[in-house]
Amino acid sequence: MEKLKLQARRLAKKQLHAAILFYVLKWILLGGVVGIITGSASAFFLTSLEWATDMRLQYSWLLFLLPIGGAAVSYLYKRYGNNASKGNNLILEQINTEAQEHVPFRMAPLVLFGTIITHLFGGSAGREGTAVQMGGSLSEWIGKCFKLDALDRKIILICGISSGFGSVFGTPLAGTFFAIEVLAIGMFRHSAIFPSFVASLVGDRVTAAWGVHHSHYTIGAIPEMTLPLILKVCIAAILFGLTSILFSELTHRLKKGFSFLFKNPMLKSFVGGVIVIGLVYLVGTRDYIGLGLPLLSQAFDGEVAPGSFFLKTVFTSVTLGAGFQGGEVTPLFVIGATLGNALAALLQVSAPFMAALGMVAVFSGATNTPLACFVMGIELFGSEASVYLFMVCVVSYLFSGHTGIYTSQMIGVSKSRLFPYPKASTLDSVHSKQNKEEN
Repeated sequence: MEKLKLQARRLAKKQLHAAILFYVLKWILLGGVVGIITGSASAFFLTSLEWATDMRLQYSWLLFLLPIGGAAVSYLYKRYGNNASKGNNLILEQINTEAQEHVPFRMAPLVLFGTIITHLFGGSAGREGTAVQMGGSLSEWIGKCFKLDALDRKIILICGISSGFGSVFGTPLAGTFFAIEVLAIGMFRHSAIFPSFVASLVGDRVTAAWGVHHSHYTIGAIPEMTLPLILKVCIAAILFGLTSILFSELTHRLKKGFSFLFKNPMLKSFVGGVIVIGLVYLVGTRDYIGLGLPLLSQAFDGEVAPGSFFLKTVFTSVTLGAGFQGGEVTPLFVIGATLGNALAALLQVSAPFMAALGMVAVFSGATNTPLACFVMGIELFGSEASVYLFMVCVVSYLFSGHTGIYTSQMIGVSKSRLFPYPKASTLDSVHSKQNKEEN
């Protein structure tokens, strides 16, 4: 086997197309393995999540166990998690830097169990973070099994991101672009685009083969393009971008605030769970806990309260800020769609149309991935609205500034030449510098 591998490499060094063929075959194998394992893990996760949601709806008293559940998960992370507590940021750090840490295999079961507990007892969180962390953890393990070198290890971690994202949302193309775009603002990792695509596509197909289905929403009739409509869409896109800042900054500040007030992570999560319960009874509804999918459907099919996007922001930021496990993307979908629904009446535009634009635009601003969100919009709603989808994703991305939900995301290219940043700056380092200057 080793002799055959050496001969293939010698041939690849002499012939470009032989090298390309070797690269393609290699990553069909590795990306396929990542996709199969991650897609199966996502199928199990989504099925478990559906069970947890059904149980919470059937037994309303489970909400009162949220503080205990959060404390239990925080104990597990404190006792066994080590660097797994960094979550998605750990994976980004391993790809972007020469850090000697590794993405531990324990991350997958810990985040899976933690997210199920969050949703079973009524925390407000998403699912993308869990799928990406499982994908990163499992792909790291696969890389060790195949004894990959440092460069290929980074690529297979990107495959873990793409397969996790693509399989959990049923959007293989968006998963492909998200994995190579989320690493650094304004830059793409083109060397990983083919492996990322293979892993995302296989992951999505494997999840579907397990009988898991995804929710679909209808954008409705696409309005004719006119100058007034373009102006309205741009105004909405700016508001979507500013809303993504609100979500990102509130979540980060609550994380720091909770950690400052409660040094013990178990106590932090317990108090956070109590606050979420208090919020439920303060607003008088349970619409804002869990994924919020009923609220998302309502944004497309009817009317929602104008402040729904803000309440979902608060519920999710408190949940994640207190240390509960789960992702941010599905809540961002809900926040964007409900805000779009609310703006539709003010701008005199179709509510489903504006909800669809808001759904992808707030996500674009919060993750700094306009291309991935544009592609996701096409996968979810069709190409008829492609110009509008592209418009809101780009404008929201620009007006979200240098903020985002992933603090380890690098700033490859500043969004404005007037605000340059040192090489290898991250969102976290930029914010730390700004806070020092303000103080």
